[in-house]
Amino acid sequence: FPPDVNETIMADNTNAEYTPKDTTKRHAYRPAIMVSALKAWAVQEKNGLKDFSLAQCKVAVILAVAHFGNIWEPSYPRNDNHAPSMFWLVNAFLAVGTFMTWTWKASSAGRGGGSPRIVMLGREQTEEWKGWMQWAFIFYHYYRVWYVYNEIRVFVSAYVWMTGFGNFLYFDKKGDFSVERFVSMILRINYFPLLLSFFLTVPLELYYVVPLHTTGFVMTMITCYVGYQLEQKLGFSYWKSRTIAIGISLLVHILFYETPAVNFLLLFSKEYHFRFQADKYSAWMGMAAGLLWGKIGEYMQWAHGFENDQRRRMVSVLQFSGGVALIAFWYGMFGHIPDKHTYNPIHPYVFVFAVIGWLMVRNCTRYLTECHSTLLEFLGRNTLETYVLQFHLFMSHNVQYIPVVIPGADADGSAVLKFANMLLCGTVFLTLAVWARKVTVETQTSVVDLVKNLRGTVDTSRTVVVPQQAQVGGDKLPDVKNEEVVALTELEGGVNKETPSTKTVD
Repeated sequence: FPPDVNETIMADNTNAEYTPKDTTKRHAYRPAIMVSALKAWAVQEKNGLKDFSLAQCKVAVILAVAHFGNIWEPSYPRNDNHAPSMFWLVNAFLAVGTFMTWTWKASSAGRGGGSPRIVMLGREQTEEWKGWMQWAFIFYHYYRVWYVYNEIRVFVSAYVWMTGFGNFLYFDKKGDFSVERFVSMILRINYFPLLLSFFLTVPLELYYVVPLHTTGFVMTMITCYVGYQLEQKLGFSYWKSRTIAIGISLLVHILFYETPAVNFLLLFSKEYHFRFQADKYSAWMGMAAGLLWGKIGEYMQWAHGFENDQRRRMVSVLQFSGGVALIAFWYGMFGHIPDKHTYNPIHPYVFVFAVIGWLMVRNCTRYLTECHSTLLEFLGRNTLETYVLQFHLFMSHNVQYIPVVIPGADADGSAVLKFANMLLCGTVFLTLAVWARKVTVETQTSVVDLVKNLRGTVDTSRTVVVPQQAQVGGDKLPDVKNEEVVALTELEGGVNKETPSTKTVD
C-alpha cells in the first residue's frame, strides 16, 4: 500500500528471539553532502524533483477549481435546504449500492500456516466503516438534518479513535519512530488542508479534524516510543512497558483536559477549545484498544473459528445481542438527548459504547468478517479529501451555501432539479477528491524520498522490529498475523458549533 495516514500492519506473533538490524546509514550534515543529496533527488527517475513539481502543478489546478466552486453564484443558504426525507433517500441509495457491491473472500491461513485466520477490522472493513460514516456526515451537512447530531458526533469520535488505534498497531509492530515516518504522516494529514486554508483564505477551524488527527498521531507516536524505550532500555516486559506508557498518556490527558490547563486552547480559538474537549480521550481509547487487539484476535479465533460449529453459532447470537445492547444503551441513556449543549459534555466518556457495539455487530459471524462493500471501501479511501473539499465544491462559501449549477434548482425549485443539481455537484466534488488524494500521496512520497536523501538513510519502512523483552519477560506478543491489515482514519469530521470568531459547519 502507498504511504498513508490510514495504514497499519498488525504485530506478528512470533516467539523466536529477534534482534533488529540497524539498516540506517546516516551521514554528517555537511553543506556539500546536503547539496549532493539534493542533486541526487532532483535527478531521480521516480519520486524526485520531476514528480514533485508535476504534483504541485496538479494541486494548483485542484485549488483553482476549489476556489471557483467556493465563490460560485448563484447559490442559496444551506439552511434553506433542510430536507430530512432526502437525507434518508440518499442513504437508501447507498444501502442498495452496498448490497450490489458486497463481496466475499474466504479467510486464509497466516504465513505460518495452520487454521484460517478470523480477521476483525481488516483494511477493507475499516475503509468500509469510514466510507458510510463519511457519506452520512456529508449529507447531514447538505440536507441540514439536525436531529442526527449526536450520531454524527459518534462518527467523528470513531475516526479519531481509529487514529490512536491504527497508529498504535503500526508503531508497536515496527518500532519505526524515524524522521521519515513523522514527516510522511504530517504531510499526509496536513498538506492539502493547509493549502486549501491558505489559498482560499479559510480559517483552519473549518477543518478542525486536521489538528485533531495531527495531535492524535503525535500523541500516539510519543506514547509508543515511551513504551518501546521502557522495554529496550529498562528491560520491562512487553505488557508492563506498554501498560505503563498508556497509563502515563492517560495521566497527561487528565492533567490537561480535566484542569484549567485546557484553557490554553483558547489562545488559538474557542472552536479548538470545544473540539479538542469533545474528543479528548478518543485517540487514547484507540490506543488502549490496540494494546488489547491481540487478545481480541484470540477471542475471534476461538469464537468464530472452524473447530466447533455449535459454539460458533451460539457465540454469534450472544455477540450480536451484546452489540445491539451497547448501542441501545448509548442511545437510551445519552444519544436521545435533543439538546446538543447537554449532550456534548458527556460525549467524550460515552461514545465508545456505540463504537464497541458496532464492531461487535459488524463482526458477529465469520461470514461478516470475510465480507465488505467495495463501494464503501472506495469512499473510505478518500475521506480526507472529501472532508475538506465538501465545503467548497459540494457546498460553497465555506459550507454556508448550496451552489446552483442547473437552472431552476434553487431553494424554491423542483425536487427533481435539485436532486439532479446535487448529483452534478457531487460528481465533480468526488472526482476532484479522488484526484487530490492521489496528488497528495505523490507529494508525500517525493518529500519523504528527499528527506531520506538528506539524511543519508536507506528505506527501513519494511523493517520488522519485534521487541525482545516480550520473550525474556515471559510475555507473548499479541497473537495477530501480518496479513491482518487495519486501516485507520483518514481524517473526517463531524458537526461543528458556531462561534463568534468564525463561521464553521454545524
